[in-house]
Amino acid sequence: MQMHQANPGTEPTAVLAKTIRWWDGVAITLSLPAALFVGLGYSIGAIGAWAAIALWAVIAGVAVLHNWLYSEMGAMFGEKSGGIALYANEAWSKRFPSLGPLATYAYWFAWATAPAIWGLAVAQILSEQFWPHVTFSYNLGPIQLGLPQFIALGVALISWALSMIQLRFTMVILTVAGVLLMIPVLIFGTSFLTADAWSTGSFTWRTGEGVVGLRTVLAWLFIMAWSAYAVEAAASFIPEFRDTVADTRKALRISALILLLVFTLTPLGLAGLLGEQVLADKPYGFLQAGAEVLLGGGAALITLVLIAGILVLSVMGTADAGRALYQSSRDGLTVRQFGTLNRAGVPARAVTVQLLINILLVLLVGNPLAVIVAGNVGYILAHLLAVSGYVVLRWDRPDAPRPIRLSRNWVGIAIALALFDALILVVGMTSAAITGYGGLKEVLIAVAVLTISQALYWLRRLQDREDAESRVVHKAP
Repeated sequence: MQMHQANPGTEPTAVLAKTIRWWDGVAITLSLPAALFVGLGYSIGAIGAWAAIALWAVIAGVAVLHNWLYSEMGAMFGEKSGGIALYANEAWSKRFPSLGPLATYAYWFAWATAPAIWGLAVAQILSEQFWPHVTFSYNLGPIQLGLPQFIALGVALISWALSMIQLRFTMVILTVAGVLLMIPVLIFGTSFLTADAWSTGSFTWRTGEGVVGLRTVLAWLFIMAWSAYAVEAAASFIPEFRDTVADTRKALRISALILLLVFTLTPLGLAGLLGEQVLADKPYGFLQAGAEVLLGGGAALITLVLIAGILVLSVMGTADAGRALYQSSRDGLTVRQFGTLNRAGVPARAVTVQLLINILLVLLVGNPLAVIVAGNVGYILAHLLAVSGYVVLRWDRPDAPRPIRLSRNWVGIAIALALFDALILVVGMTSAAITGYGGLKEVLIAVAVLTISQALYWLRRLQDREDAESRVVHKAP
């Protein structure tokens, strides 16, 4: 943690310490294959292997383009934590001030729900692999407490605890778990080169035709974007990079290219190795089945490596969301109580609020796929506001310093990405039945969170107004 004095005569304020390098930013995203594995089996079972493989590759390519834009914006605002939502606020604050808090809370909620999503996913993986016959539960009215809920609550607590210590120490854990997860990714992603059993004979394309087929494709791209777009996570830690410009460029771009390779080759390798039906029948157990086919054993070890990767995603989401909420408070977009750091330089209040939210989601929703929809509505909205904000910044601030400056062609690319994000957002919100990833309740949860963002924004304005009036009274003779 570092201290700095914003104005003469004021108390020193804690700021995020610059302790990490670009490879730490890449390490943050090495666990993203775990997000792919959570949705891969379901997507193949719903639309067929060929369609799922193609769409996972497409959405990864779109995520790469997003990250290229974010590298320019991140270097422009290298002092701001919280990532893409804060870039959206910088762009839109003068035109539509309410869009800043909207983007911030949309982005924050998506990452803040990570422990609930991953905790419930870990519970399903462990139950299928080690405790398939454990079915106990306690009925507490609207709440059902069983083994999955206890495991998920444990994941939420672990994520909270690891997010409360200095980032430099957390990075060691993130790096080790991320590297471990890349081992099965490499094994299965190259199986089409090494395994005699690999075949595309079972592959199908079952999205439908015409308008129905297009709607199905867009609905699944909306769900897949939740996994692929997360490669922007390194942007939330830019103020903590030692070399802001060089580390930003390398972290965002290298992590995006790694994601493109993983999201293209791994579905192809696993589907060809196991066959379409196995992935559909075992959406949480196909990695273990792949270990049996390719290695002749090691299912339990693969399970533990996958869980380690998932835990990293949970910690990453908690830390990312905490920084977004902290920076939004510093920028006057939400109540000032979230704009403080603890002795370790961590936004402890923001992280603790997230813990409470995840406990409620685990107890009241209880389905990882449904929680994804609730968070993804806001997440895609945040990306939409950020990439469209790139265009606004080029128009409104053409002469602003841009340590990383893309060519003019990227303005057209940003417009295309904004239109794409808007399209999958609208279709995704209205087509939950197609993917089976939730329904009206989850969409309403997202809408409620976005509504709360506006209430807290106006509450912050009231706080600032009261402070201004108080200063005037004290200065009066």
